[in-house]
Amino acid sequence: MKSLAQHSDLLIAVVIADIAVVLLVGSVLARLVRYLRQPPVVGEIIAGIALGPSLLGLLPGDPSEHIFPTEARPYLAVIAQVGLLVFMFAIGWEFEKGLLAGKRRTAGAVSIGSIALPFGLGLGLAALLYSRHDTVDGNHTSFTAFALFLGAAMSITAFPVLARILVEHRMTRTPAGALALAGAAINDVLAWCLLAVTAAIVTAGGAHEAMSQIAVLSAVYVSFMALAVRPLLAALTRRMVRDRVPSVYVVIVIAGLFLSSYATTWIGIHAIFGAFAFGFVMPREPREALADGLKRPLDGISMVLLPVFFIVTGLNVDIGALSGRGALEAAAIFAVACVGKLVGAAVPGRLTGMSWREAGTLGLLMNTRGLTELIIINAGVSLGVLDSQMFTMMVLMALGTTALAAPLLPNPPLAPDQPAPRPVALAGSARAV
Repeated sequence: MKSLAQHSDLLIAVVIADIAVVLLVGSVLARLVRYLRQPPVVGEIIAGIALGPSLLGLLPGDPSEHIFPTEARPYLAVIAQVGLLVFMFAIGWEFEKGLLAGKRRTAGAVSIGSIALPFGLGLGLAALLYSRHDTVDGNHTSFTAFALFLGAAMSITAFPVLARILVEHRMTRTPAGALALAGAAINDVLAWCLLAVTAAIVTAGGAHEAMSQIAVLSAVYVSFMALAVRPLLAALTRRMVRDRVPSVYVVIVIAGLFLSSYATTWIGIHAIFGAFAFGFVMPREPREALADGLKRPLDGISMVLLPVFFIVTGLNVDIGALSGRGALEAAAIFAVACVGKLVGAAVPGRLTGMSWREAGTLGLLMNTRGLTELIIINAGVSLGVLDSQMFTMMVLMALGTTALAAPLLPNPPLAPDQPAPRPVALAGSARAV
């Protein structure tokens, strides 16, 4: 009997059915966790883990392998990558300089504190964990790459998750909420830069010449995006976008997004940086026309394709494979992640005039990681920095830190059927990822 891979029509049908399963299970769990005061991303992460070997795979006959056969997984990974790139484009697009108005000094202090302390603690944790995780798929990983990656992963704050939590708790105009949003915006840009450096080091394999080449090409790419692509997009938008966005404009933007992602991959860093950078140089005006004609359709693409990313991630998470030592390491990773963010954000907040309660709320908000952390973790796997156990432990940390925030915040969330107000500064961000 022929394998599934030899029946191309059947394989495509299986992939389509898998997407349906992912959407349905993710949607159900996302709604359920709302009653536990959690953002939808927590339910979708749990769905991905539950459909993988950690839960479904434990049942007799390994249903996970039958529902998501090995032959289908590369196709699911490609679909997940498309959704991921569109999402990263939106993150770059939603970075608002206006968030920093009137609070640059405080936001800067909070951002530096909430990235410096977690990064330093991550380096120290890497020194303790490296000897047990220095080999990935038979290949040796340098301590420099492992430590830099762990430091960058500890430093991230999930800007879109944070934004949605603030909306649901009606905190967008509170001192802690506004400052957390501004600090997270700066924080994530710095954390992405750290990850880019790590990716360049890993890709260069430690060779000075290769590292120099990646650095030069990256500088050329950034200059080209700032000096050529940004004004070209601005001119194109002024010429083509009035009260509505023509379809050809949408095609050009999406093509540019994918080409930018290809360019950063070719340079030797991750495709997600290209998507983020293209979103960052996109024009923000005319805001309403772009939101209706471009932003909302792309949000729709993310809503359909991004849940596939969770199942691709969940299929590689095997909680049952963690040993007793692994459980202790997972607890240490979670503790370091929480301490780094809570202290790193709360202390600068207190020193710049906030009350201890406001500073504690600020630290709690900055500790949310969500999908952004999963993107970082998956980048670590694709770069060959994380082995399977480290991957599982980091995913659990991302889930735990995201789930920790909402129940501990002072204001109750809106009822599940009550529409949430839109944050002024986010240009239509609506999805808690």
